Amino acid sequence: MDYQSIAKDVLDIEAKELELLANRLDGNIDKAVQLIADSTGKLIIIGVGKSGLVGAKISATFASTGTSSFFIHPTEAMHGDLGAISTGDIVLAISYSGESDELISLLPHLKRFNIPLIAMAKSSSSTLGKHSNIFLDISVTKEACPLNIAPTSSTTITMAMGDALAVCLMKKLNFCKEDFASFHPGGSLGKQLFVKIKDIMRTKNLPIVPHGTSIKDAIVKMGEGMIGSVIITDDNDKLVAILSDGDLRRALARDDFSIENEVLSIATTNPKTITDENMLATEVLNMIEKNKIQLLVIVDDKQKISGVVHIHDLVEAGIK
Repeated sequence: MDYQSIAKDVLDIEAKELELLANRLDGNIDKAVQLIADSTGKLIIIGVGKSGLVGAKISATFASTGTSSFFIHPTEAMHGDLGAISTGDIVLAISYSGESDELISLLPHLKRFNIPLIAMAKSSSSTLGKHSNIFLDISVTKEACPLNIAPTSSTTITMAMGDALAVCLMKKLNFCKEDFASFHPGGSLGKQLFVKIKDIMRTKNLPIVPHGTSIKDAIVKMGEGMIGSVIITDDNDKLVAILSDGDLRRALARDDFSIENEVLSIATTNPKTITDENMLATEVLNMIEKNKIQLLVIVDDKQKISGVVHIHDLVEAGIK
């Protein structure tokens, strides 16, 4: 059996249904976006079965993109969770048939509380469609299932309609990258936008030696520091140079090398530094990669050392 061909047929069918959906969108999508944007309450999404599973995902998408939302199963709503819905809220009810008993039984109670209802179903003449304030058509001409029974194309269409609504609201509310990151502080984007170098830099037990230190003693301090470098300061504790393991390897190849020489003779003077502890960690990583260094020293306005950050510190913190 040619499963590759079967899989392609499924994707082609669902892609066609998505195209049909895009071409039949009407002003109701505008009304739904405006209604949700103007709401002072929450967007509660309700659905049963596959529609409920899709509804839970749609709710999560809304919640992570600036629209306060949560999912309620209609059966649970009839047994107490209806109390979570209050004046000012909006209900988005999903039922492909528009006739799900558990959902239909909720309609009188929603009307009693004067809760606006947005419906997603295959027909505006369904019970759900007739009781809605705004109807969104999620009908399909064909399920991708070979029996034309299992929800396949229809769940894809429903998911896509939810995504379309969420993106429209993002545009409506001017939801930006910084807003998204604030809802995902533990994600990679959150780290890019919120983690500052002061949150990562090392400030204690730094491998620092005065400029008159011998290479031998500097190597000992380098080993203690565990960052592959030693930091060199002047008589006023100001940064003057860094000796990296790379500097040391290059010095070993010189004819005049002596382990008793002063460390400053083989160190890198005027190393790269920053003075802003509030600099984003991602910017520091870019600076490190651009200059092909492993260690960056953070100094104050008097060139005294505040801390250091190694490229490994950034990687371990998940900065990319």
